[in-house]
Amino acid sequence: MKIQARLQRLSGQIVDLHRRVVFPGTVEWRGGRIKAIRRDDAVKENRLIMPGLVDAHIHIESSLLPPSEFARLAVIHGTVATVSDPHEIANVLGEAGVRYMLADARRSPLKFNFGAPSCVPATTFETAGAKLDSKAVARLLARKDVRYLAEVMNFPGVLGRDPELMAMIAAARREGKQIDGHAPGLRGKQAKAYADAGPTTDHECFTIEEARDKLAAGMKILIREGSAARNFAALAPLLKSHPDRCMFCCDDLHPDLLVKRHLDEHVRRALESGADKFAVLRAASVNPVEHYSLGVGLLREGDAADFIVVESWRNFKVKRTYIDGVQVASGGRSRLPRLAPRIANKFKARPVKAADFAVKTAGETVNVIEALNGQLVTKHLRLPVSECGVAGDVLKIAVVNRYAPRAPVAVGLVRGFGLKAGALASSVAHDSHNIVAVGVDDASLAAAVNLVIAGRGGLSVVGPRVKAVLPLPIAGLMSAVDGREAARLYTRLDRAAKKLGSRLDAPFMTLSFMALLVIPDLKLSDRGLFSAAKWGFVPVSG
Repeated sequence: MKIQARLQRLSGQIVDLHRRVVFPGTVEWRGGRIKAIRRDDAVKENRLIMPGLVDAHIHIESSLLPPSEFARLAVIHGTVATVSDPHEIANVLGEAGVRYMLADARRSPLKFNFGAPSCVPATTFETAGAKLDSKAVARLLARKDVRYLAEVMNFPGVLGRDPELMAMIAAARREGKQIDGHAPGLRGKQAKAYADAGPTTDHECFTIEEARDKLAAGMKILIREGSAARNFAALAPLLKSHPDRCMFCCDDLHPDLLVKRHLDEHVRRALESGADKFAVLRAASVNPVEHYSLGVGLLREGDAADFIVVESWRNFKVKRTYIDGVQVASGGRSRLPRLAPRIANKFKARPVKAADFAVKTAGETVNVIEALNGQLVTKHLRLPVSECGVAGDVLKIAVVNRYAPRAPVAVGLVRGFGLKAGALASSVAHDSHNIVAVGVDDASLAAAVNLVIAGRGGLSVVGPRVKAVLPLPIAGLMSAVDGREAARLYTRLDRAAKKLGSRLDAPFMTLSFMALLVIPDLKLSDRGLFSAAKWGFVPVSG
């Protein structure tokens, strides 16, 4: 990106988030930095000029796009920076995966701030493609371009003061870098014990009561609204009660939504809720910049010229986005060039057969995962065997090991997907990213999984009149095509899944979290059915 050397000016209503005032004036910048901000009561333009937006926690991989392509869509919505955890690709490719994200991000002007993943693999109860021990994490934290210790997901390990986890936390402290938390459901004394160990943020609160307990423990709360987990409505009151301790994040955002919105939607909803406009915008910019010590401008003289132009408070429509003084988006279009990504992957799974998905039940009851719309948490149901099948919406769910070609298929049962026919499969399966699939019959499950295997990663739908796949050749997580094309293909798959009967808002995003063992309660890994409450495996038969 070429930074302009000549002096540039833009007039409008300037939003000063530090003095909490809005005034008519002109911003002047040159060489990527703001030289002056002048009040001028003669300025009549109504457009708002304010700091750019910062996503305080997002997995870029979950957009199904590499960083350089993610940026092309995000800048349209006023995003100038992200705090990004490369945990997903690290589980596939290890340190090489983190380096991949750093290298691709450098091709874009968007200010990506990556962390060192702390839980690769997330648990010892699944097969991942790599392992990052405390020495590897310390190496990453020593890099200037790695800004923080990414979410410490193994909260039982933190509560038990696991030596490896504590060594990672100690390394972050030595480097003077923040420590991100991930502690779903922790309350009271447990929340305090977790915070006392080092984590300073949490993005997993799904009730206001949980958030208040973590605030009392000294943590900051990230208000999340993504594709699968949507906690904005529950946590929005914190913008009024604890405005300086809130930030906004998406966590996971699939491309169909990224083409439509990013943090601009958080801001719109917060303003509509009646929250103070300065508190809202500080949560979207100042708070994350100050918490993580980011090199992102906040519309002050001497700052990097990272700012946005918004049409009005009422619609919060982003008209232009500037990063280091260069206009990177205008009128709903990105000005960033399309850059072909490098392909990196690890995929050893071989085709499967319908017989691989057979499951035997003994007894009259079974343990069943209940998927919840808009949540990452699941419930642990014990149901009569007679309820299994399409009529009871108790379907087979399977995880196929992508790293070992002859590993047996793990099979369980799930309620909540609502499929009446066919199957869905995905190599985006948090956190180890094996292949996860749900379906009404073994033949459909095998067909959907084999589409993913043939593409060495992807999302697939198989049904009576559909057989479609979105290939994800970059680590089995990201597409190599244009972001809008990836969004179109994803939308096609999403619609196909819903035509097969799924009632979920985002069936593929929900499916991708059915193997995430660190989120309570019942999930499925490539090694079997796992209860986070018991922190161990349970049989399919109850």
